[in-house]
Amino acid sequence: MTISEKSAYLKGLMDGLKLNTESDEGKMIAAIVDLLGDLSRKVTDIEDTTIAISDELDEIEDDLDAIEDFIMDDEDDEDDDWDDEDEDWEEYEDDENDEDADEGFDFGDEDSTIYEVTCSCGNVIDFDEETLEKGSIVCPNCGETLEFSTED
Repeated sequence: MTISEKSAYLKGLMDGLKLNTESDEGKMIAAIVDLLGDLSRKVTDIEDTTIAISDELDEIEDDLDAIEDFIMDDEDDEDDDWDDEDEDWEEYEDDENDEDADEGFDFGDEDSTIYEVTCSCGNVIDFDEETLEKGSIVCPNCGETLEFSTED
C-alpha cells in the first residue's frame, strides 16, 4: 500500500467510526488525518519530481557519453600516427614537419602548373604539363579523346 492509500484508508476509517469532530479528541484525530493527507500528497509530488529529474539526468548522461565518444574519436584520429612504444615525441615532431609525411600522398613538384579542360560530356579533367606535351587526353567519363596543341 502506498502512503496515499494508507492516508485515504485512515480518513475512511475515521469517517466510518463517525467520530464526533466537535469533541476535543475528535478534533485532534481529524487534524492528524488531514495532516497525514497533506504529507502523503507532498511525498507523492516529491517522488514524481525525483523520478522526472532522474530521467532527465539519464538523458543528460547519454548525451554526455555521445559527446565524449565523438571527442575521443576525433582525438584518436589525430593520434593514429603516434605510438608511445615505437617512437619518442621528437621523432614524431620530425615526421610531422617532413614534406613526404603528409598522409602518404606525393604532391609532386609544387611549381608545376595544372590545366583544366571540359569535355563535351561535361566532365572537367585536370592534367599537368606532361599530359599537355603529349597532346591529348582520354575522357574517363565518356572515352572521347581530347586533343590540344601547345603552339599558341
